[in-house]
Amino acid sequence: MSNVLLYPSAHAEQAFQYFTTKLGCETDCSDVYADIKTGNHPFVLLDVRSKEAYDKSHAIKAVNFPHNELNAESLANYPKDTQFVVYCWGPGCNGATKAAMKLAALGFAVKEMIGGIHYWEDFERYPVVRHQISAQT
Repeated sequence: MSNVLLYPSAHAEQAFQYFTTKLGCETDCSDVYADIKTGNHPFVLLDVRSKEAYDKSHAIKAVNFPHNELNAESLANYPKDTQFVVYCWGPGCNGATKAAMKLAALGFAVKEMIGGIHYWEDFERYPVVRHQISAQT
C-alpha cells in the first residue's frame, strides 16, 4: 500500500475549501516583497519578535510589535479595518501564529507570512534593515 495514499485524498470541493481557507490565513515572503516593490501594500507588516531581534535585522517596511505586547490597548491607534501581515523567526517559531490569533480575536484581518525573517533574509535575500548593536570582535 502506498504511504501517500494510505489516507484517501479529499474530494475536490473539500480540497478547494481547505486551500482557499489556508491562503486566507497566510501569505509568503515573495508576495509580500512583490507588493512592497510595486508600492501596493495595503497592509501593515508586523515583525512580532523582540525589540532586540528586530533591531539586529528586519524586513523593509516592517514595524516592530512583539507578540506579547499585542492587546486592545496597544492596538487602539489602528482602525479596525487594518490588514496586518505578521512574521517572526521562521518555521521553528510560533510567535507569528500567536500574534495572528491575538489580532484575529481583536477583530483585525491578519495573515501570517510563512517562512518569517529566516526565509525573507536567508533564502530569498530580500532587503533588510540592519542595526549594528555593538562592534564585532
